[in-house]
Amino acid sequence: MKRSWSSVTAFFLIAALVVFASAGLSSCAKKPTKITVASDATWPPMEFIDENKNLVGFDIDLVNEVAKAGGFEVEIKNTAWDGIFAGLAAGNYQAIASSVTITDERKATMDFSEGYVNAGQVLVVRKETEGVSTLADLVGKKAGGQIGTTGVIEIGKVQGVELKTYDEIGLAYEDLANGNIDGVVADSPIAADFALQNAKYKDLLKIVGEPFTDEWLGFVFKKGDEKTLKLFSDGLAKVKASGKLDELVDKWLK
Repeated sequence: MKRSWSSVTAFFLIAALVVFASAGLSSCAKKPTKITVASDATWPPMEFIDENKNLVGFDIDLVNEVAKAGGFEVEIKNTAWDGIFAGLAAGNYQAIASSVTITDERKATMDFSEGYVNAGQVLVVRKETEGVSTLADLVGKKAGGQIGTTGVIEIGKVQGVELKTYDEIGLAYEDLANGNIDGVVADSPIAADFALQNAKYKDLLKIVGEPFTDEWLGFVFKKGDEKTLKLFSDGLAKVKASGKLDELVDKWLK
């Protein structure tokens, strides 16, 4: 039986509609959200450049695990610390993962995830140094830290200790090893890496006393960016629940 022209036309119209509908559904399929994350790669073992010029470290692994668990993609940009918060405010990236301590002062201008590592401040001195276990023991002497960090804030609280700041924490340890300053204050994971594990410094430096602050590190977001905060918070909760966070602590911090 032959089809009439009207039935043939109708057939092709229906076929065309199906094709267009399928194309529309395909184009509307959601692609994973991509978030740009800033990290200052000068704080081993948290974030640093390895011998193969790759950006690696505890925070880098954690960001990638959070993204995987949260169902989004990340691009991590090596960003100098002295402009890292200004870049977030300017919209150059959507998050910071760079050993940032959660403080009330910072929370006034930025949003934070829940803390993921407690990294109290410790004091590092040269191995031959005697009679020093706290910052107060350095009155009349010099102590250094990376500019804009809580280590510098803690040094500034002790009257009589001369503060010297550095763009990178490694420069502070270099000055300490060379005798130009008398102590360095930094997060305990970073201090342990330089003073206990770094081949260049482990025979020259030591950590004295115990951590003297209780500080949680968190991911940072532009104030009011609830969407990005939720993505990271949901992903971080899953990473914690799965035990993967503990695995990363064992890998990088112990």
